[in-house]
Amino acid sequence: ITMNKSKLAIGLFVAGTLTAVFGLVILFVGPIIIDDQIVKNLVIDPENEVSYTMWKDIPVPFFMSVYFFNILNPTEFLAGEKPMVEQRGPYVYRKRLQKQNITFHPNHTVSYLEYRSYFFEPSMSVGNESDVVTIPNMLVLGAAVMMDNMPHAVRLLLSATFKSFKEGPFLSKSVGELMWGYDSKLVDFLNKWFPGMLPSTGKFGLFSEFNNSNTGMFTVHTGKDDIRLIHKVNSWNGLTKLIYWKTPQCNMINGTAGQMWPPFMTKESTLPFYSPDACRSLELVYQREGIMKGIPLYRFVAPKTMLANGSDYAPNEGFCPCRQSGLLNVSSCRSNAPVFISQPHFYNADPVLLDYVQGLQPTEDEHGLFIDIHPETGVPLNVSIRLQLNLYMKKVSGITETGKISEVVMPMIWFEENGYMDGAIVKTFHTNLVLLPMVMVYMQYCFLGLGLATVLGAVLLHYSGKVRPLQHMVTAPVDCDLYSTVVPLRGTHTHSATSTASLSLD
Repeated sequence: ITMNKSKLAIGLFVAGTLTAVFGLVILFVGPIIIDDQIVKNLVIDPENEVSYTMWKDIPVPFFMSVYFFNILNPTEFLAGEKPMVEQRGPYVYRKRLQKQNITFHPNHTVSYLEYRSYFFEPSMSVGNESDVVTIPNMLVLGAAVMMDNMPHAVRLLLSATFKSFKEGPFLSKSVGELMWGYDSKLVDFLNKWFPGMLPSTGKFGLFSEFNNSNTGMFTVHTGKDDIRLIHKVNSWNGLTKLIYWKTPQCNMINGTAGQMWPPFMTKESTLPFYSPDACRSLELVYQREGIMKGIPLYRFVAPKTMLANGSDYAPNEGFCPCRQSGLLNVSSCRSNAPVFISQPHFYNADPVLLDYVQGLQPTEDEHGLFIDIHPETGVPLNVSIRLQLNLYMKKVSGITETGKISEVVMPMIWFEENGYMDGAIVKTFHTNLVLLPMVMVYMQYCFLGLGLATVLGAVLLHYSGKVRPLQHMVTAPVDCDLYSTVVPLRGTHTHSATSTASLSLD
């Protein structure tokens, strides 16, 4: 029995050791295997069917919500009083993105054109595209500022032109017309006699360039040679740097195209991306951790320095001429029109901007932009990019349409482009990138625990077999001593009896 116990103990010890070693191997090798699978599945390659399809035709539903700043006191505003606005919206559009002209290059990059189209969603909107709102007339008030330094005679001629085409300082038109364009004899006149002055040659609308258009030719890294480069922009429209700004740093094309980022992010990582609509690279910074439908995420937000002026943040000097912090002057890429981009309701901007306009109430929840990223893969789970379009306006001598308007950066509209993972794609993502790694983690600890428990059991079994024989060895001499003490006495008595008997017979 002792021999069988020893063999069993040895067998258990070997099995436990192997199990624990296997657990240790999984502990160290498991994360490497997971990371390797992430890398293989993320590389932009048609052979990666799931991830390539996600990249080519983004399955996440994207929406653009548009809010108009309806002017409540146009007459008083023209007379020099502060403008008073009310927010109208959202008017929601489903956004469809599709990459075309996809071309792979030998240097592990891929070029493509991404087309975007918008479809009105009445059920998600507060009104209809037929709703009428009143906003500043960009053609009049924008052109007036552009002509401020021209000779007085030229300004008088421009004002006469506005009158002949019956163009006033404000527009009261439907949401659909303001969004996608309306017929204007002034626009036709300017396009005929001053080609290139306006960004579009057809109808004039705030988003007329956006619908059924592409964002330019992007060339990005596939990540095949270096996963750290995946999605990073190699060039845009053939350019490796921009020509809009005054310093090399501001003209850099940094980061990705704004849809995905390299994997294995940390809290020190940032989200740089190039935005053709903003004509520059932007960068978001880590704010906090979170969870969405069981998937861990990092939230990245816009820092205050992103749209700060050169005085508050020296690296932004190249984006000037600047006004207050929180405004980006995009006139250099918008036909020199006095257009500024900000966060909605001047969130994160100089508070003085709120003093010039009545009716604005910025809050982080409603007006801050953010991107929620799964840090292990660099895949966005929830995106909300919010920007506001503003027009700088003031009274211009000789152009009577400007009246006595006070100098102001006037908000016209703000829009939010948002999308989030939902449905089957979330389940697939959760299963492959959360549950399976979690199962592997549990497995490694189970194997370690089982192995150590088995080894401990083997040791106990081995020593329990040794303890019992030792106990017998300790008690045996006591018995022998007692026996040797008793037996001679018996022998003595027997001998005496025998002798007595012998004597008697004799």
